[in-house]
Amino acid sequence: MKTLPFFVLSLFLLLSISVAQNQNTNANSNVASNSKAPNRKPIFRATADQIKQAQAILKQRGFYGGAQIGKLDTDTRAGLKKYQQAEGLKVTGTLNKITLVKMGIALTEKQKTM
Repeated sequence: MKTLPFFVLSLFLLLSISVAQNQNTNANSNVASNSKAPNRKPIFRATADQIKQAQAILKQRGFYGGAQIGKLDTDTRAGLKKYQQAEGLKVTGTLNKITLVKMGIALTEKQKTM
């Protein structure tokens, strides 16, 4: 008989702790959802025409043996890495702004501002 009040009191205590934790979690999630994400810079992307031009240059230099399809496939990326290494550029395997300029490929107006 003495254990029943103890059991009820323990159950009440556990429920009140659980409710308090849920309210705290909801308050924290509201703060997180209201905060703004940091501003990110736009992603630099080469156009299909620029990729075709780069593939032609890579092919002339012997770094690429595939077709000029205008897509950055695995072979094109491998050729870009070889070209970048040969030219003393950071080896990324991507057709970034520095690589385009080094190749003499014209940038779009949007790319110039990036």
